[in-house]
Amino acid sequence: MAAIAAVTVALLHQVSKDSPFSAASPSNSLHREDRGHREDRGGAGEADGVVPDDVTVFDDTTPAVTRLDPELREALRRGAKAAAADGTTFYVNSGWRSPEYQEQLFRKAVAKYGSEEEAARWVATTATSPHVSGDAVDIGRSDAAAWLSGHGAAYGLCQIYRNEPWHYELRTDAIEHGCRRMYADPTQDPRMQQ
Repeated sequence: MAAIAAVTVALLHQVSKDSPFSAASPSNSLHREDRGHREDRGGAGEADGVVPDDVTVFDDTTPAVTRLDPELREALRRGAKAAAADGTTFYVNSGWRSPEYQEQLFRKAVAKYGSEEEAARWVATTATSPHVSGDAVDIGRSDAAAWLSGHGAAYGLCQIYRNEPWHYELRTDAIEHGCRRMYADPTQDPRMQQ
């Protein structure tokens, strides 16, 4: 488990440099290694799913957390309580997103990568994004991603994509059987083929 966690932390560091959200911004002055993945906020606000700094899975006022699927939110909170005993806090960098915010993120990725096909490796469309339905959460800070890599399956929390070590979804069958094999990136996920 320690080896898996170390690999996840290293991957998080490397992948976050390649993420469409890797540009530094005044609202995110902490180093990428300390904050984990953080999305570009653009003109969207909290009502669209933008997450202010230092929001945890226990927040009951931020729509990105409150509009998550209730079962996912509860699994995250159970996991976060266990992680806290190890000195780890689950910060939310992204959770539920409005369709408008998701479209904005996708268009920014297209501009960065030059095509919809390449952007789709990092950002789903409004029609396919599990963030829009509240079924996905991006956990910030590498220590939390490492903790989830080693312990998340016990709570049904699984990393879905190898290139996004911060992205977790609820897979209740993982509690008994472990998390399924990850997709290389979202373009390999059949749910994204709409």
